[in-house]
Amino acid sequence: MRAAMEYIYNGLKAFWGVQNNIKKGLSEAETNLQKSQSQEDFTVNTKIEEVIKYPAFKDFGRLLFPTNKNYYSGDTLGELSLMWYSNINPSKTVEIVNYLKKRADAGETIFYDIYSDEEKLKDPSKKDTGLFFFRGNEGAKTAIIVAGGGFVYVGAMQDSFPHALELSKRGYNAFALIYRPDPQAACEDLARAIAFLYENVDELGIDMQDYSLWGGSAGARVVAWLGSHGTESFGEKRYPRPAAVIMQYTALTDVTGKEPPTFAVVGTSDPIVPYRVMIDRVKRIKANGTDAEIIVFPGLSHGFGLGEGTIAEGWIDKAIEFWVKNMKNH
Repeated sequence: MRAAMEYIYNGLKAFWGVQNNIKKGLSEAETNLQKSQSQEDFTVNTKIEEVIKYPAFKDFGRLLFPTNKNYYSGDTLGELSLMWYSNINPSKTVEIVNYLKKRADAGETIFYDIYSDEEKLKDPSKKDTGLFFFRGNEGAKTAIIVAGGGFVYVGAMQDSFPHALELSKRGYNAFALIYRPDPQAACEDLARAIAFLYENVDELGIDMQDYSLWGGSAGARVVAWLGSHGTESFGEKRYPRPAAVIMQYTALTDVTGKEPPTFAVVGTSDPIVPYRVMIDRVKRIKANGTDAEIIVFPGLSHGFGLGEGTIAEGWIDKAIEFWVKNMKNH
C-alpha cells in the first residue's frame, strides 16, 4: 500500500509539473505576443476596429472615432471617411494613432476623464467625453481643440487630433476634447475641460495662462460661445477667457462685443458655410476694437482640416502667430 501511494504521489507530482510548465509556456507565449503587437506600428491597412480594441487604449479607444458608426465609413485607417469632411489624409491618421500608441505602450496617460464616476452614473451620456493629451514641452502654453460633426458626432480624427499633434510638435501642450454632440452640452463639456485643466496644471505640467481655443465647424461655434460668454455661463466658476479663438468653417453670426481675439479660415467652395458670413463676423469683431483676422481660400470645400496638399497648407502656423501676438504673458 505504501509503495502504491508513493507511486501515485510521484505520478501526480510529475503530472502537475507538466501542467505548470504548459501554463508557464502559454503565459510566456501570450506575453511575447503582446510585446510583438506593441512593437508593430499601425498602418493604412490596419482595421479601425483593431485600433479601437488595442489593449493599451483601454476603454477610451472607442472615442478615437465617432461613437455612432453611422457617421464614418471604411474598414481600415486608410479607408476612413467622415461625413461632411474633405481632404482626410490617411498618412496623418496613421501618424496620430501611432503617436498615441507609442505613448500608451510606454505607460503614459494620454486620456483624461473630465467627469467623475458619480457624474457619469447620473448622466450616462457623459461617459463619451474626455480629453486626449498631445504633450508638448514641460510648462508650455496650452491649446484646447474642439472638432466639428454637426452636433451629431465628433470628427476628431480630421478636425482636432491633427491640429493637436502639430501644436505638440511645436512645443505647445494640446488637448482634443471629446464632447457630447449637442450645442448646450458641448459648451458645458468645454467649460468643464477648462476647469479641469486649471485645477490640474501642476500634475499635467502645463501653463494655462494665455490658453487658446480652436474649433472647426460645429466645434468652432462651441469655442466662440465659450470665448464670448465664459465658463461661468456653462455651469462652471469663472475662469480667464482665452488669449485667442481659432475658428474654421462655421457660419456663426453672433457678436456680443466680448469676443476674444479671433482668427478664422474658410474656403470659397464650402457648400455648408457661406464664406462671406465669416468675413462679415470678423469685420464686426474688428469694429469693436478687438484683433481679428480671416483667410479665405479659393476653391476649398468644407472640413479641410490642416489643409495638407491644398492651398490652405500652413495656415496653422499663421494661426499660431496670431495666438502668440495676443498673449499677455508670452
